[in-house]
Amino acid sequence: MAFLPVLLLLLLTVVHRASSQDAEDAEALPRGCGWGLMRPYTLLCDLDSIWGVAVESVAAGGTLAAILLALVLVCRLRHISEAEKRSGVGPILLLLLGILGLFGLSFAYLIEQDESLCLLRRALWGLLFAVCFSCLLVQGVRLRRLGRECRSPGGCALTGLALGLSAVQGIIAAEWLLLTVLREGRAACQYLPLDFSLACSYVLALLLAALTAASLALCGKTRQWRCNAIWLMVTCLLSLLLWVAWVGFYLYGNEWLGKAPDWNDPALAIALVAQGWLLLIFHAIPESHVCLRPPPQPTAPDYFDTSQNSTRMRETSFDEDIPLSHRQFVENQGYGYNDENTAGLRSGSGAGQHNSNTGARPSAPFRSNVYQPTEMTMILNGGAVPSAPPTYTGRQLW
Repeated sequence: MAFLPVLLLLLLTVVHRASSQDAEDAEALPRGCGWGLMRPYTLLCDLDSIWGVAVESVAAGGTLAAILLALVLVCRLRHISEAEKRSGVGPILLLLLGILGLFGLSFAYLIEQDESLCLLRRALWGLLFAVCFSCLLVQGVRLRRLGRECRSPGGCALTGLALGLSAVQGIIAAEWLLLTVLREGRAACQYLPLDFSLACSYVLALLLAALTAASLALCGKTRQWRCNAIWLMVTCLLSLLLWVAWVGFYLYGNEWLGKAPDWNDPALAIALVAQGWLLLIFHAIPESHVCLRPPPQPTAPDYFDTSQNSTRMRETSFDEDIPLSHRQFVENQGYGYNDENTAGLRSGSGAGQHNSNTGARPSAPFRSNVYQPTEMTMILNGGAVPSAPPTYTGRQLW
């Protein structure tokens, strides 16, 4: 029984120390952060540094939009019957995966730096951008092929090409980390902004190649895919302007404003979020809309519409709609119209009149030299095909 008061005293001591420690942490917490978020995650809720909350909100919205668009594409994939449209689904899904990576990496810049986090930033920054710009490049190649030859490479081939181009940037980032961190023994968070920008030179080359491919796709013969090429070119141009802006600010703007160490992370985080939304709005959504749009239904020409082109009506061959048997019958009927038949028609026209109530019946020369029985004649003869036309006498006529 004496053990229970001692245990109760120990519990009260632990609770008192924990409450006093929480009070000290609460005094150190920035405005807007509650009991759930402590250091190093205070930028996610710090209202004094409002840029962190803004980047977090925009990145979360972009992540949700990219996930919904990817789900719609996957669910509607079986309804895309045209091969030209199905070939673009693979690069779009890979692009959406890269966009999700950009939005997710932006959260890494809202957390205080440590060695593992700096390694993650340096390794994934160029790789994720390379994935996105490789998708733009293969889309330009696809549109160029569609514009010239009206056919496209397969979706798996385009996706594999994009992954292969992205792997080059992964090798470059790995070599940079091995040389600076392992061989030279530097800290992962200690690097020059110029080195960081030079490590992304291959990414910029991919963007310029995508812009060139989009420009060539506009010169295609068919106009069906020109709208897609315009959207791709606008995306590449805006991405190029964004890269010029953030690289210039990261290298020279911070030093000129005197905010060199403090504004590096905000500049990179804003660049990630802006690039993700730019790719989502100007390329992923329009391209997905084109892929999911049903094909136009073929419409038959309206020959009773006087507003149509008259030359098109004159050039239309109505003989193509006539079956082969009827066409042969028409040709055989036109075979016997010669001068002899015309003379026989004129000579027999007077003898064929019997009375005033009976009209003139043409004689045998009016018919074709090659006799062609009608369907009614074949029915009356029991299916047998007569070799000559029936002759009529005066009694039969009466």
